[in-house]
Amino acid sequence: MNEEVKGAPRFCKMIDETIRNIGEYFSWLNTILVVVIILQVVLRYVFGQGLVVLEELQWHLYGVGIMLGLSYCVVTDSHIRLDLLYDRFPQRGKQQVELYGHLFLLLPIVVVILLHGWPFLVESWRVGESSDSPIGICCRYVIKSFLLIGFGLLGVAALSKMMRSFAFLLKKD
Repeated sequence: MNEEVKGAPRFCKMIDETIRNIGEYFSWLNTILVVVIILQVVLRYVFGQGLVVLEELQWHLYGVGIMLGLSYCVVTDSHIRLDLLYDRFPQRGKQQVELYGHLFLLLPIVVVILLHGWPFLVESWRVGESSDSPIGICCRYVIKSFLLIGFGLLGVAALSKMMRSFAFLLKKD
């Protein structure tokens, strides 16, 4: 990748490393999730009584993992590709698919989620939203924050990939 083209690749490396570090840091939540699931199953099927707080905690951990995992998958290029022809394209064609795919497919969804998610989150924080169950998890607004954090990181990851592709396409062969 050409480092001199508008400085994009160097900046992209910094963005990608930050997102990769966030993803790796929060990946330990999967271990906690497995422990919570096992505990809930044992409580429910061995002792005949589950806990609402564990049930809700499972969904919260799933949510955080998925929201932060989306951007991690983009920067590590470990997301699923549905384009059957992509592998046959020359590198220039692949970079064009990356650029236009992020620009016209991924970024519009990110923008819509961020624009519509912001009022949803603000209202949740304003009312101090918590679980409907009296013994559920408080501070539901914290988990809702991860919707915007996750999609914000996803947007930044997409921009980083677009800058890389654009820099590659500008480079003289």
